[in-house]
Amino acid sequence: MSREPRYIHHVNFPTTDPDRTAEWYGRVFGMKRIQPKSNTRVVLMTKGHFDLHFTPVEEMERMAPYHFAVEVDDWDEFLAHLKELGIRHTRPIERPENQSKFCYIHDPDHTMIELVYHHRRPH
Repeated sequence: MSREPRYIHHVNFPTTDPDRTAEWYGRVFGMKRIQPKSNTRVVLMTKGHFDLHFTPVEEMERMAPYHFAVEVDDWDEFLAHLKELGIRHTRPIERPENQSKFCYIHDPDHTMIELVYHHRRPH
């Protein structure tokens, strides 16, 4: 038995429109909505090893600068995917010291998401 955590299982964010949120994360990240067996209103989204939960709220509070980051496998392909979906992103920044890139997008509730790419990071 280990006393150290294995990994982060999920993070939970607020949403003002659960169905819109599930549809958006499905289109953008290919996540699937899981129907909970318990009596919960929380939206459960998964990509197999990457889970997000969303708790319905009546009104959204400002979240910035809080965010989560998603590593993408192909930087140019993912930015082209965003363009096809009409999703705007901030100006990409490159970090030559570790051959990485990053930029930010926002979901429909304005939750900030950092997109990151590391050229030589193992999968």
